[in-house]
Order: sequence, then C-alpha cells, then structure tokens
Amino acid sequence: MLLNNNSKEPPCLKVYLNLDNLADLPDFSIWNGRRGKAAWTQLRANGFDGVQITDNNPVPDELDLPYCGLDRINSPSEADSVFRLHKERGDSCITLHVGWGIEDDDDTFRLVEAILNASARFDLPCFIETHRATITQDIWRTVQLTKKFPEILFNGDFSHYYCGLEMVYGDFHDKLDFMEPIFSRIGFMHGRIASPGSMQVPIQDSINKPFHAVGEVDYLEHFKEMWTRAMAGFLSNAGPGDVLIFAPELLKSDIYYARVFPDASGKLVEESDRYTQALLYQKIARECFNKANSLANPQF
Repeated sequence: MLLNNNSKEPPCLKVYLNLDNLADLPDFSIWNGRRGKAAWTQLRANGFDGVQITDNNPVPDELDLPYCGLDRINSPSEADSVFRLHKERGDSCITLHVGWGIEDDDDTFRLVEAILNASARFDLPCFIETHRATITQDIWRTVQLTKKFPEILFNGDFSHYYCGLEMVYGDFHDKLDFMEPIFSRIGFMHGRIASPGSMQVPIQDSINKPFHAVGEVDYLEHFKEMWTRAMAGFLSNAGPGDVLIFAPELLKSDIYYARVFPDASGKLVEESDRYTQALLYQKIARECFNKANSLANPQF
C-alpha cells in the first residue's frame, strides 16, 4: 500500500529530511547549533515537510513535524515485532533494509512474504529499500521480485545501483528501461547522488554538470532522469491522497559516505555541507516531480 493522507487531493510529493543527514556535520555547516524545537522550526522554514527518524528510540523531543521510520528485517520471524514498534510509535510508514543479499530465492521470497503480510496486518505502508548488501542489491534480482510479488513497493535509493553496479558501464538507458518494473513500484525515495566510482558526491546547482564530474558522465543529469522516472512510476499507480516522500539522506564520513580531504593544516574535512546539499536536493526533487507530473498525465 502507498502512503495516503486520507484526502481527495491529487497525489503529491512531500520532502522529508532523513535525520542522519544532520549527524556530525562539518564545523562550517549552516545548520550547526540547532537543537530541539528550534531545529524543527528551521526545517519547516527551509521547506521540509517532515522527517525520517533513523533509530528506534521514542519520538524526538518537541518534534512537531510529520515523521516516518526505518528499520532492518533479517528473518521472517522479525517482521511482526518491527511493524508493531513503528505502528505504536506513530510512524506514517517505514523503509526497510531486508536480508544481507546472500539468501537463496526461497529465503528471499519468505522474507518478502512475511513483510507484505505484516504491512497489511498492522496497516502500515512499508517500502523495501534498493540497497547494497540486501536482497535488492542488484537490478536483475529486484526485477525478479516484482514478478513474484507484483504488489511489492520500493524505497528507491539509486546511488546503490548507479555506483555499486557501475550503471554507466554499458548502455545506461538500456538499464533504465530494464528497471521499469522497479520505477513503477516506487513509494518512497532516498535522495543521494553518486558518481560511477563514489557513493556520495556533492553538486553545485540543479542546472550545470558538477565540476567534480571530471569525466564524460554527467551524473547529476542521470540522477534527475532516474528520479523523474521513479516519480512518474509512482504517479502512474497513485490515487487520491497518495503521498510520495523524498528524503535526502547524505551520510557522515566515518561510515565512508561523505568524502573527506586534507585542509591547509592537514586535517581531514568533509568536502561539502550536507545540509546545504539537502536544500539543493529538495529543489531538484520538486522540479523532477513537476516534470514527472507533466509526463505521466495522470487522471487528475
């Protein structure tokens, strides 16, 4: 099931911020120093519609924004307890890392079946993330899952495919066409832009090729195309009140996402302000959704 706001309004995009995006920001970040209610007020002022809570703790103090959650399920027996926790916390939906990517088909199918059943039982939308080291770690197997479970829905984090599968090695657009069953089952999106060789790279604006893109590939344009296709896929299935959440998820350096380089004193520092980057992502996501809306030409 898609996330729905119980209205009769046309399907819409909501931009949340994954709270790990705020973890250990560099000293020069424009975000630093904000805590509690001041933080939530600033997020709202900066155009964010909600947040994705990234742990299983109680809802953060004074949070007055809509929120959703995330988790991991490694075995079918874990599904009910995970869904119960997030339902009781009041999460509107959850994204899931599922398995470790070394499961055979039968084990994979049992995992997905347990998750879909729990989602229906607890009336909580869930979106299985396209992520490395999980059952969706490659596009071929993920497409096969759509054949076995046509009702499956995904959280599209395409950085894992773009970098992890080096999608530009070969015919990039052939691969996008092959991914259509994935794009058409998107119910949530994590925002991260990768290059063919790095999982998380900065951009400067939504128009020009990033100056970091020293090779021929314009990875910003590639991600805009993937995001637009995914949003069009959502719109092709969406009905009144359905909501697509796009959540920038730019992660810190000590888990090897944000790249660091030595400054003049030799200290390793992040190459960009991940909060400023998230603001750029918000702008691009809204542009892509507007384009997808015009391409999808839904019933609204």
